Amino acid sequence: MGIISRVIVGAVLGLLSGCVWQRMEPNEQPSAIRGVWLTNIDSEILFSPEGIATALDRLEAAGFNTIFPVVYNDGYTLHPSDVMAETWGEAYRQDTIFAAHGFDPLAALVTEGHRRKMLVIPWFEFGFAASYQQEGGHMIAARPEWASRDVDGDVALKNGFYWLDAFHPDVQQFVLDLVLEVVHRYDVDGIQGDDRLPALPSLGGYNEHVREAYHAETGRQAPLDEKEAHWVQWRADRLSAFGKRLYTEVKAVSPSLIVSMSPSVYPWSKEEYLQDWPAWVRDGQVDWLHPQNYRYDITQYERTLDAIIAAFEGASALHPVALAPGILVKAGPRYNGPAYVSRALELHRERQLGGEVFFFYEGLFEQNENLADTLWARFYRTEAQAD
Repeated sequence: MGIISRVIVGAVLGLLSGCVWQRMEPNEQPSAIRGVWLTNIDSEILFSPEGIATALDRLEAAGFNTIFPVVYNDGYTLHPSDVMAETWGEAYRQDTIFAAHGFDPLAALVTEGHRRKMLVIPWFEFGFAASYQQEGGHMIAARPEWASRDVDGDVALKNGFYWLDAFHPDVQQFVLDLVLEVVHRYDVDGIQGDDRLPALPSLGGYNEHVREAYHAETGRQAPLDEKEAHWVQWRADRLSAFGKRLYTEVKAVSPSLIVSMSPSVYPWSKEEYLQDWPAWVRDGQVDWLHPQNYRYDITQYERTLDAIIAAFEGASALHPVALAPGILVKAGPRYNGPAYVSRALELHRERQLGGEVFFFYEGLFEQNENLADTLWARFYRTEAQAD
């Protein structure tokens, strides 16, 4: 991590006080994390040096200080990866679109982001998911033993995503190696998991080795009911253990690296994806937490926000954790505009939270009533700093 990045991280982490951040006055004292996810889906900014530079110029002008660029999805890394080449073959070293142009978007993002004093935290979007549709894609085709299985023995499939076996030691090592490769090779400021890392649909986990481990440890048979409470908690605990391992190994590279997680909203996150994120907070395996409060009605947003805060504050943290929820500003053709987002940020400040992260970049500008202009004028005009 470079000198500029260490200064930024130190300034941001210096704001922490307990499990919540220092009090901020609405519309005056801005929160510390002003983040945005950058994607290669429904967005063109990552496909050229010029696109990245232009995008970060616009974000800098709007007062943003943190970017979460996707680096891994649908069975490919956007950057060249020895781990991918060694595991799947040379053809999978890098997403073919970027490889064809000899372009490494992550290298460009780190350079351009740090030039603008932004934190760059790569987002491993697919985590333990093998593919969207495609029956598991090249991964499960090459290594069917790596597939997660449902109660009927089929590959775990939920909402169009086919899943790897998140409990298989080789799968865990593969994902961990992808993460460690990035933090060793690039001057990044941290890493991010999401609702697929660490995660697995609760309909998965019926592989024979998982059933055997459950029986050996508990004396119980894996129930046919995927939502049975003990079975859910046991699997969630094993995923949390992997998360703790990931956290520990990333911090071993550099203690200043930020481990950021963006899970689903609790308790739905545990019931549906085995993500017991209050346990992550209690066990000290996350630095920044961004629950995905993706709603289109601001009343529902506020209700869910308060549930997030209750779950967060109910977990006694081993170290300070920044709570900066995810806000949806674009999903397909739908947008949340300036009125909705302004009220969401007012709620964050009223509740003394540590910031916010927007999904995703393309919802900030012309196509969404120039939302970024509103953010800058009302909330991001001054630098994020402690009282």
